[in-house]
Amino acid sequence: MVSFLVSVLALLAGFFLYGKFVEKVFGIDPNRATPAKRIADGVDYVEMSWPKAMLIQFLNIAGVGPIFGAIMGAYWGPWAFVWIVCGCIFAGAVHDYLAGMISLRTDGASIAELSGNYLGNTARQIMRVFTVILLLLVGVVFVTSPALIIKNLIDPDSQAVYWIVLGCIIAYYLLAMMLPIDKIIGRIYPFFGAVLLFMAIGIFCMLIFSGEIANIPEFTGANLHPKGQYIFPFLFITIACGAVSGFHATQSPIIARCLRTEQDGRRVFYGAMIAEGVVALIWAAAAMAHFGGQEGLAAAGAAPVVVSKVSLGLLGSVGGILAILGVVVCPITSGDTAFRSARLTISDWFGYDQKPFKNRLSIAIPLFILGLALCFIDFQIIWRYFAWSNQTLATVALWTGAAYLAKHGKNYWIAFIPATFMTAVVTSYILCAKEGFGLPYEIGLTVGIVVALALFVWFLYAWRSVKGTSSAPAA
Repeated sequence: MVSFLVSVLALLAGFFLYGKFVEKVFGIDPNRATPAKRIADGVDYVEMSWPKAMLIQFLNIAGVGPIFGAIMGAYWGPWAFVWIVCGCIFAGAVHDYLAGMISLRTDGASIAELSGNYLGNTARQIMRVFTVILLLLVGVVFVTSPALIIKNLIDPDSQAVYWIVLGCIIAYYLLAMMLPIDKIIGRIYPFFGAVLLFMAIGIFCMLIFSGEIANIPEFTGANLHPKGQYIFPFLFITIACGAVSGFHATQSPIIARCLRTEQDGRRVFYGAMIAEGVVALIWAAAAMAHFGGQEGLAAAGAAPVVVSKVSLGLLGSVGGILAILGVVVCPITSGDTAFRSARLTISDWFGYDQKPFKNRLSIAIPLFILGLALCFIDFQIIWRYFAWSNQTLATVALWTGAAYLAKHGKNYWIAFIPATFMTAVVTSYILCAKEGFGLPYEIGLTVGIVVALALFVWFLYAWRSVKGTSSAPAA
């Protein structure tokens, strides 16, 4: 219980202290005209107030990640709290802020273009393809998971219900992806973002009032994964949203095209990530507490089942249904912005003007055909590859942020250290995991650390000569 409450306070302190430090390092200019003012097009470049932008950003990045990922991460006990807090403050929120603010300085460019600007043209080409693939995986994950939840609520044995719900969600995705951002996303997503926060706060309050908060385990020698999985790197892949997530680097540029001033950046990008971290902490704690610890959680069932049991158990039938519906809304609202981001990434790639409706349609239709085809692949397979590719994108985005700061003579260590750490995580994971190369743990871990240290040394050598030079793009 103490570790959980301290973690919540640490996240809030991180926003006001480290978030302010990151903002100072970046060096905002309140008087600089943002893309929303300079190149407004009424479709993707539309001015929004910071509260609206923050709630949309929060909803976009949340999905089921800080809920499902946190529940699965709760198998490691309080170590999940440590990763959520440290990852969120020093990696995830820095990642989101830099991705958003660098995009803001580059006319709202996608993460693939930003990677090319600061890591070279080869990185640009790889990231273009990699980002579109990831966004398709995200879209599929976030269309199948709510369809499964709704099917289980209506008729667990009916595949017909599943496909009808899936078709309705896809139709909505196409509509939201094509329309100007202020027509659907700008109008209803702030409300849904507030609902997601309210739902998490409700779970938090009932943990206290019910007394279940006392069941949250503290650090002991026993609170490791029941199936014996190592903390490193598996915990850091399992909890992505809520700690650090590459998907966020695809979402920050969407909102970067809508900010009124650079002063809004910390509240919108850094703040939304902190809010997501709080949601992840609450769901991880609820998963541990409601089932009496890690062994009880392991026997409770899959993450969607845990969500249903926790929501109904803590909030009752009405509140539980509202909570479950909130978990349904979250992935749907992230899935449509995943497809929207894929459209913007492709349009940036080919320099294809997105103001004409037919241009948007010509990109959207092929994307949805590919996405629909992926829906026929087993969900668990899609999720596993999504988890690794998501954290790999986060690693590249952090290296991009470090390179940007180095080129402009700024304190690049705020991105450099987490980029190095995440390099070790994703490399070790793909080498050790069954869906990867399946190497012995000791070999995968050693190679992962060696690769991370090699990039650490290379970066210091490569950027020492160019930091602060006039060859850097305008900051």
